[in-house]
Amino acid sequence: MQLEDEDRTLAGPGAAPPTSAPPAPVRRRAPMPVRIVRGLIKLGLVLLAGWALCLASIHLWGRRSETPRSDAIVVLGAAQYDGRPSPVLKARLDHAVALYKRGVAPVIIMTGGQAPGDTVSEAVVGRRYAIRQGVPAAAILTERGGMTTVESMKSVGRLMRSREMDTAVLVSDPFHMLRLKLLARQVGFRGYTSPTRTSPISRNQAQERKHLVRESFSLPFALLQAL
Repeated sequence: MQLEDEDRTLAGPGAAPPTSAPPAPVRRRAPMPVRIVRGLIKLGLVLLAGWALCLASIHLWGRRSETPRSDAIVVLGAAQYDGRPSPVLKARLDHAVALYKRGVAPVIIMTGGQAPGDTVSEAVVGRRYAIRQGVPAAAILTERGGMTTVESMKSVGRLMRSREMDTAVLVSDPFHMLRLKLLARQVGFRGYTSPTRTSPISRNQAQERKHLVRESFSLPFALLQAL
């Protein structure tokens, strides 16, 4: 009894009697369908952000040009018409020939296979064109089996290893550069990117956007393989 009187005295006159805190409200979980929809929305936003990052990376990397002294210059193939390079292939070849004449590398490797109905491969067409531009035939190697970028790069990797080459400057259109850089790493050599600026694709914004979007779906697979 004395202790209770002392507590009241310390608390002061008129103090309210102590009360217990109210129980915290119970948070109810959303129904399963709602949680599934929310999860799908979050996943979609993450995928959209990743895709936007791919597009930005492809665009920015296409603006870079690396041309250190290397073992080879690798030209990625493109269409040819009855033995004549298409405007896209011609732009790549002109760029590669200019790099060779600057002394960037002593060898040019032409890539590109022979599509159904063609009488000659893209690599051979590139070789003939470069010879007409003054590149010695002995300075040109060809990879004729690849019908895709991945196939061509794998063949280039084998060719370079057989000749103890470790570095190459990769020549193609700007949208191609980042994936080529990753593929070079995957197949065992150091690749430097040097995009051509005179391709019809680069001069046509609609075509460039189309290729950027298409490339953005191929890049994630190259990233996974390069890790």
